[in-house]
Amino acid sequence: MISRLLVANRAEIARRVFRTCRDLGIETVAVYSDADAGSPHAAEADHAVRLPGARPADTYLDIEAVVDAALRAGADAVHPGYGFLSENAAFARAVLSAGLTWVGPGPDAIARMGSKIEAKALMAGAGVPVLASVSAESADGLPYPLLVKASAGGGGRGMRVVRDPAGLASALEAAGGEALAAFGDGTLFVEPLLEHARHVEVQVLADAHGTVWTLGERECSIQRRHQKVVEETPSPGLSPAVREELREAAVRAAKAIGYAGAGTVEFLVREDAHGHTVAFLEMNTRLQVEHPVTECVYGVDLVRLQLEVAEGARLPAEPPEPSGHAIEVRLYAEDPADGWRPQAGTLRLFEVPGVDARFGTPAGAAYGLRLDSGVETGSRVGTHYDPMLAKVIAWGPERAAVARRLASALARARVHGLTTNRDLLVRVLRHEAFLAGDTHTGFLDVHDLTSVPAPASGTASAPVARSASETGSESGSEAAFEAGSEAEPRAESRAPAVAGVPLSALAAALALAAGRRAAAPVLGGLPSGWRNVPSQPQRAAFEGPGGRVEIAYRLTRDGLRAEGFDDVRLVSATPALVVLDVAGVARPFTVARYPGGARARAYDAAHDDVYVDSPLGSVRLTALPRLPEPVARLAPGSLLAPMPGTVLRVEVASGALVAAGQPILTLEAMKMEHEIRAPSAGVLSALNATPGLQVEAGAVLAVIEDAQ
Repeated sequence: MISRLLVANRAEIARRVFRTCRDLGIETVAVYSDADAGSPHAAEADHAVRLPGARPADTYLDIEAVVDAALRAGADAVHPGYGFLSENAAFARAVLSAGLTWVGPGPDAIARMGSKIEAKALMAGAGVPVLASVSAESADGLPYPLLVKASAGGGGRGMRVVRDPAGLASALEAAGGEALAAFGDGTLFVEPLLEHARHVEVQVLADAHGTVWTLGERECSIQRRHQKVVEETPSPGLSPAVREELREAAVRAAKAIGYAGAGTVEFLVREDAHGHTVAFLEMNTRLQVEHPVTECVYGVDLVRLQLEVAEGARLPAEPPEPSGHAIEVRLYAEDPADGWRPQAGTLRLFEVPGVDARFGTPAGAAYGLRLDSGVETGSRVGTHYDPMLAKVIAWGPERAAVARRLASALARARVHGLTTNRDLLVRVLRHEAFLAGDTHTGFLDVHDLTSVPAPASGTASAPVARSASETGSESGSEAAFEAGSEAEPRAESRAPAVAGVPLSALAAALALAAGRRAAAPVLGGLPSGWRNVPSQPQRAAFEGPGGRVEIAYRLTRDGLRAEGFDDVRLVSATPALVVLDVAGVARPFTVARYPGGARARAYDAAHDDVYVDSPLGSVRLTALPRLPEPVARLAPGSLLAPMPGTVLRVEVASGALVAAGQPILTLEAMKMEHEIRAPSAGVLSALNATPGLQVEAGAVLAVIEDAQ
């Protein structure tokens, strides 16, 4: 029996395993890097061991350090979670050699599935359908488009789409370099690109006594950068025949390698009038990020089953029957409107309303909302690890109702301090194609959901904010991960117009004014802006999602008079809550203010971040000073670091002529590469970056001057 378990991972998955351990009475051991010293997972464990350093290679990927931590903490078993060392056969062997129980499949099974090239050959021999693939050197004979993939890859890294022969060489070079940096193995293979297919995976669970379960399939087709963002079970678009074919193929795959434990067999599926194609992608020899949807529908605890199998238990002959539907979304700290750029910083507030369960599913619950998060209010999101904040899962008897419940919870969530993909997820869940089950791996390419239309005229007639052009610091920054992207470099980027910005700005202005009155040392009971003789209106200015927003208003004996808001009446205003009557409909606006720096005084809101949450959505504003101080101007053509990171490569020498869109250098941050390109043609007059240099956000990396 396992009595003390070390989880060789961090954040959400570590907390998820700890939850089951608490239910079973198993003591827990966390490992944490210096960057994670204040993380929730380190605080929640019964014991915690520091892994000195911050880089994954020095901490969570250091086999010797993790095994030593387990021994020092007195653990008798190790659970690898997902990512990091979870599919590393050498790590599994090291754990077993140390006399510890390994919670997962045997090292040989991991090794046989660790190379995608070898795994495909093995699966083909076991009768599992696969796509024809060749080595990178033999790709000329395949029909285009092609997909270049890293043999040791995962998470979208080391992958490139190639549309014609002219792009093959550069795709191989980029994918190989990326794979080598991410996995220590630059081996590539090439296969035909199966476009507009579904990404479907089958959950398997096997014991050491020959029993193999399949617990349905999960639809994981909605992806960005080849990484999943929405998952559900069952798949909304499979025929019974395809569903059975997938189940049988997954069982053959598991038996072919003598699998024991939880795992996932992934496939691409495409159905049309002429029939269907099922093709093996890979087998993940671990628990998957999206395992909660299976738990909700099948009423099981997969982590508990993993632990019991590791202890030698037998599974019942048949798995439980499924009931209902479940959908999961991954909430990331990233900006979909800016090339999915990851975000770093402090999570000022994190609240998801209506949560029924955390890290588990209540027994017998027919419907509910579950939250598995790696963060809490106040957590610091750094640049060393994946930017996933949490997973939000809804389940119930019927798919459309589940999607509605999940979308509503996300829309009402209060997530302050970081830009996230929350609004994009809401738009996916409410999109007619998604609700119709028309999903495939190109869903986000076909449906442009990274921006939303401006609010309808008449809702609020104040000027809608407009965005200014970018500085040019990272035009086309995510090209390294937008596999197959052939878009021209962006001269500028327009931030999406956000519904409710004008009304939210008005509410923010009124809340800040109420705060000033509440903090006034004298005559605090007077209305804001009170004058014996009315003069100029009160004014407030904010930087919003689409640019500058200005508000002008008076609080008169007859109530609120705000320029451009003729149909808006003030019901009440406090520093935290403003209620506005808009054309006869009362709307609450919750306002939170976060001081902008050391210069900020009690209710001097200049430079403060102000978050306004309402039924119209969540809007982040930055209060602008009435009398701005002079600031230093950047040299024209300056390329700025979009986030803290490490300079990985420098492509151009100082003084060289560059073309618009030409790669200048590559930053590495948050497990991703970010390519910095020239916004226009010119001369690279200054280069302040060298490989290995650590840079902060906003640092001037290079300057491009007009060649004329």
